Parts: sequence; C-alpha cells; structure tokens
Amino acid sequence: MTLKPLAFAVVAATLLSACSSAPIKPNNTKKDPIVFTEPDITPPFYALNPFNYDAPPPFEINLQKAAAQPVTKMVVSKSDDPSKTLTLDVNRLIIPTVNSKERSLKFAALAGENEIDITEIDDFLQLVEGKARHYPPRFTERQERKGFEAKLKEVTQQLDTLASKDNASFDVLVRAFKASVMARNLDLGSVYTTKSLNYAQRILKINKEDAEANFWFGFGLSEGGGQREAIPYLDKAMKAGVQEAYLSAANNYIAMEQKKNAIQVLKNYKIKYPQEAEVADRLINEIEKQGRWNVWQVLNPPKAK
Repeated sequence: MTLKPLAFAVVAATLLSACSSAPIKPNNTKKDPIVFTEPDITPPFYALNPFNYDAPPPFEINLQKAAAQPVTKMVVSKSDDPSKTLTLDVNRLIIPTVNSKERSLKFAALAGENEIDITEIDDFLQLVEGKARHYPPRFTERQERKGFEAKLKEVTQQLDTLASKDNASFDVLVRAFKASVMARNLDLGSVYTTKSLNYAQRILKINKEDAEANFWFGFGLSEGGGQREAIPYLDKAMKAGVQEAYLSAANNYIAMEQKKNAIQVLKNYKIKYPQEAEVADRLINEIEKQGRWNVWQVLNPPKAK
C-alpha cells in the first residue's frame, strides 16, 4: 500500500493546460483519450529503517502484521452518500489519540472513539524519511520535492491539531515530532524548529529512554547547531541499538571538529555492523583527508529495502 503524494501535479496541470490551449480543428475521427500517469517516486536516499538497515521498514512490517491478523468486517454508511453502505474488510493501522503514554498500535478495519487510522500518514512519513530525515534533504526531481512539501504541510497540520491536546497520546506526539523535524529540513518555516523541540521535550518527559525519540532529538539538535547538546541523546540511541545513530554521532563530532572522536565512533560502527565496513572505512578515509566532512555528503544512496 503506497501513498503517492501527487508530486507531479504541477507538471500534469501544465500539460493539461497546454493541450486545452491548442487550436481545435474539425475532425470526425474518433481518438482514444489522452491518459496522464504520475511518474514513480524516485528511490530513497536514506535507509527506510534507521534501526537496522538490513530489516524491512517498520511501516511495511506493520502492514504485514495487519494483513496476518483476522479481520472483523464492518458495514458502514458512505460519507458522501449516507444512503449507501461500504464494507470494510481490510485491517488498518490504528493508534489512540489521547490518554496513552506508550506505543499502542493495533489493527482493525475502522478507528473507534479517541482513535485514528494512521495508515496513510505513516505511509507518507516513511516516504519523506527516505528523502528528508537529515539536513539537507535529498531530491533529484524539483517537482517531486514540491509535491512532498505540499503534502507534508497538510500532514503536519493534522498531527499538530491532535498533538495540541495536553493528553495527546505518545503515538501522536512521536509522529508530530518526526513530521516537524522533516518540515524544518525542507525549509518550510522556522516555526517547525520550535515545534520539534517542544514535541521532543514532551516525549522524553513521558519516556526518556525511548530509542527513537533520543535518536531523532539527537541528530535534530546536531543538524540545527546544537552539537554539544546532541551528544547524550545520540549516545543513548547508540546504546539502544539504533544503527544510524553511529553515523549521526560521527557527523556530530565532525561538525565539532573532533576528528578523533568521529573516527572512533566509526571504528565502533564497523565492529558492531561488520557488513558496513566499507562505508565506515570510506568515511574514515574522507575525515583523515579533509579534516572535517559531512557524512551524508559522502555516502551513496543506500539500496531501498
């Protein structure tokens, strides 16, 4: 199940406009209608599972779990025509919106009271992560980036509304936090820097040991100029087994001009993840040659999982 964020709507609109402005000539010959198809999204730059590059993305794992569980079919009225019904026979990803201080994903055909079907949002956030988890974001197609930006604005507004409640659930806060970090990375406004900081503080107040929150807060601080403040959060994420935290920590030390610390982190990375030895060696070589270097500018795009 893949959500396509209409990244090429502008191109399609331009083509349609161009076609409609062409001179109309009398012609009785019947022709097949022109069908415009949206191009496929380009491959991700960042691995879709930062915890483990060799594992499927969390969203895909959740979809597999949802499909494997029994479905309680439901018949509901159509929103656009209440006189007609719709049968829901596929499990969706459902999270609580309030009064939950831990991750509480469940699978059901329909969200209940104080719940939300998060399937499409999670699908889209995964796509954005592949392009904009770190700064600067990586897009090869300008129109694709514009499509992601427009959709991310919509998603952040929806999540911000849910997260504005004092008793917003942990699941909602985590997603609002990640969306704000990526909106900041896409230069959608300085307000997202403030929002991401606020969400991170609320999340860590609930659970200061959460590995994902420490990882995101750590590299978010680092890439926003708070390299010294980022260290304890990235250290905690590395100890919790977040693979990409090692690369973020190395990048953090490079920004602080602490070459020895950056190299040591990469040597630890090489020991912990021997399959990444070539990457670690290449980064170490670049650091030794250049003195300082941005990790994300050295790495080639990882293979999509």
